[in-house]
Amino acid sequence: MQATPAAHKIPESVLVIIHTARLDVLLLRRTALHEGQDFWQCVTGSKDWQEESWSETAAREVAEETGIDAAAPGCRLSDWGLENTYVIYPEWQHRYAPGVWHNTERVFGLQVPADTPVALNPREHTAYAWLNWHEAADRCQSSSNAEAILWLPRFVLP
Repeated sequence: MQATPAAHKIPESVLVIIHTARLDVLLLRRTALHEGQDFWQCVTGSKDWQEESWSETAAREVAEETGIDAAAPGCRLSDWGLENTYVIYPEWQHRYAPGVWHNTERVFGLQVPADTPVALNPREHTAYAWLNWHEAADRCQSSSNAEAILWLPRFVLP
């Protein structure tokens, strides 16, 4: 049973690197600019309730942002066991409870078939691109996204 969503964003989120077996990575362009520039990223999102597991959060965020079902045939969601802790950007601070300045982000990979269709949530993203993992890391504005993408070859199973 799902709990009632929290009044403020929970400072626990996931970062999901969606990729193919050939190491092409899906990047999404946010609707909001960051420091006046396009902001390209992987799937990210916070837990909806405190008891939501990391893997539930990852699968839900992937579905909400891309329309991809992480449990579909040919898809493999994996928890990389990595966490990032970072300072919340000032422009997003109002979403969190007073005094919350840091977020913990758990990293996942989602391998999908090369022909997986993408259906963006237009409230969050305006475009997507499949890029080679090196190019994807270079395009990301978020250092945690770029670093996770660079770890990708170590986590891809044959």
